[in-house]
Amino acid sequence: METQQEVQERVVAINRVAKVVKGGRRFSFAALVVAGNGKGEVGFGTGKAGEVPEAIGKATRIAKKELKSYKLKDNRTIPHEVIGTFGSAKVVMIPAAPGTGVIAGGPVRAVLETAGIKDILTKCVGSRNPHNAVRATIDGLNQLVDEKPNN
Repeated sequence: METQQEVQERVVAINRVAKVVKGGRRFSFAALVVAGNGKGEVGFGTGKAGEVPEAIGKATRIAKKELKSYKLKDNRTIPHEVIGTFGSAKVVMIPAAPGTGVIAGGPVRAVLETAGIKDILTKCVGSRNPHNAVRATIDGLNQLVDEKPNN
């Protein structure tokens, strides 16, 4: 239960969506949230509700449930180069030297920083849609394998 306090959330996108009904449009809000503990665990969630705070709360609960652990090298970068894909979105992730920082765009940066990655180079190719970029980044992290046994 101690990880519950350490988990940090980051709202990546909020979108107003409309449902057309007989009397006009009904508006609600969709939120995309990324949660992580800063030590290699990260997850994302989407939520939809009539008000923004409710949508964010729903997405946050889902993101915390979906937390998965990933292998990091020296607790600061990824072990090797990887390309994550989801739909037409591709995220190229390259490990970087200490002190480089997180070189990434909005949605990709949110995922990597909440995961606790401190040095990485990334490029988002194809679609830059926030939902697809987040899913492509998670796909890339899923492909990571630890290189320590080879050394």
